[in-house]
Amino acid sequence: MKNNVQTAIEKDLNKNITKLKEIFKDVDDIIYRHIEAGQNKKIKMAVVYVDGMTNKESVSEYAVDNLFNNLDLEELEKNADKELQGAIAKTSISVLEVKAVLTLEDAVDKILSGETVLFIDTCTKAIMLSSRGWPMRGVSEPSTETVLRGARDGFNETMKVNLTLIRRRIRDPKLKIKYIQIGSRSKTDVAILYIEDKVNKNVLEAVQKRLDNIDIEAVLESSYIEELIEDDNFSPFPQIENTERPDAAASALLEGRVVIAVDNTPTVLMAPAIFTAFMQSSEDYYERWLSACMIRLIRYIALPITILLPAMYVAITSFHPNMLPTELALYVAASRANVPFPAYFEAFLMELVIELIREAALRIIGPVGSTIGLVGGLVVGQSSVEAGLITPLAVIVVALTAIASFTIPSYNFSTSLRMIRFAFIILAATMGLFGISIGLCILIIHLCTLKSFGVPYMSPFSSFVENRNDLKDTLIRHKINNMVHKPQYLQSKREKGL
Repeated sequence: MKNNVQTAIEKDLNKNITKLKEIFKDVDDIIYRHIEAGQNKKIKMAVVYVDGMTNKESVSEYAVDNLFNNLDLEELEKNADKELQGAIAKTSISVLEVKAVLTLEDAVDKILSGETVLFIDTCTKAIMLSSRGWPMRGVSEPSTETVLRGARDGFNETMKVNLTLIRRRIRDPKLKIKYIQIGSRSKTDVAILYIEDKVNKNVLEAVQKRLDNIDIEAVLESSYIEELIEDDNFSPFPQIENTERPDAAASALLEGRVVIAVDNTPTVLMAPAIFTAFMQSSEDYYERWLSACMIRLIRYIALPITILLPAMYVAITSFHPNMLPTELALYVAASRANVPFPAYFEAFLMELVIELIREAALRIIGPVGSTIGLVGGLVVGQSSVEAGLITPLAVIVVALTAIASFTIPSYNFSTSLRMIRFAFIILAATMGLFGISIGLCILIIHLCTLKSFGVPYMSPFSSFVENRNDLKDTLIRHKINNMVHKPQYLQSKREKGL
């Protein structure tokens, strides 16, 4: 939490610099530069900044150089304001963003944020000169959300750049951006974005309240905030959507959702989130609507395969072999005759191998990772079958499950489904299809009771009659001219357009 005791800036320049040096003791990247500016009459000043976080050239050219060459204190005393620092800022400094600093604590925050602070002898206020200029990564396509058609730009770790990418797509004065700081030590900049006449006011108030209630030392990534403000931390399903694509964030704003941008991370958060949002991709809206419908239906077909296929294999082979055709049942029985492990151990073993290969491929950079994933899966699967540890059918089942899981656009949501898959394997190993039925009932009840900032997670299915227009963008995507209303589950104002 912030310290409520504030230290006023004194008239004596040396005392202010001494106090700053006490605060920044053993901090060697803080630079103090003392100058004497003025043409005929000289006055002592000092600029303080963090080396490496400021654009020193702009401060030197547009502030310090002007003070040396253009500052006329005698003329200022005759014509300018009573406050010397205000007169200097207006007449002698050509930096675009200049603000008065009243306390040392405020000066310290500005300095650590990459700004330069100018202290003037005999003045009880300092001047903040906008000078942020740290190294940054360029705008590039997000590697986790690639598309065949659509924009190729993505967010980077600088929040100002990310906000610019969004503002470029929504040139509307009703797009509001509010800044706050979170983290008693990191003081991380966080921006709340929303469109004033579209946003659900209840959702906006809930987001702001939860952000204000965060009490943490540091926020190093947006996932910290996501975990601290979501409704149910124990649910396996994400209740806040995240993206690295500016077009996806702009689309969420136009739907009436709230976007949370966090400095030092390329991932922004979008709230509230519903089940169907995690099954949608930006590319769905850039392809022809018939193609988009087919692709989206394929994802929904892959959804039960991802969750249930290994569990169904375990349940049928262990408890209900009579459900299989006779020839297939005889083949399964023959193939399992020399396998030393039961079906549930087969499924667990192969799923664990797939997760190990997937994790290894993620940690290895470039095409080598995908090569290891492909070769590793083939070698391990073939070798396990030849060694008699597992059956060929188990390899096919696990491979189909892995392929189906890759069709889910959201990595977080796909991870949740993979976790649930293991729970269903346990239920199938203990109670067969009856256990799978119980698990499905529990899963459906949980999804129907889950909410994201007061919005039902299964919208618009949970209120079919009221939100039937929203069904045009769920299992399939209708033509753009048929989607004439904004999502009603957000209680947004009705108006035409995407």
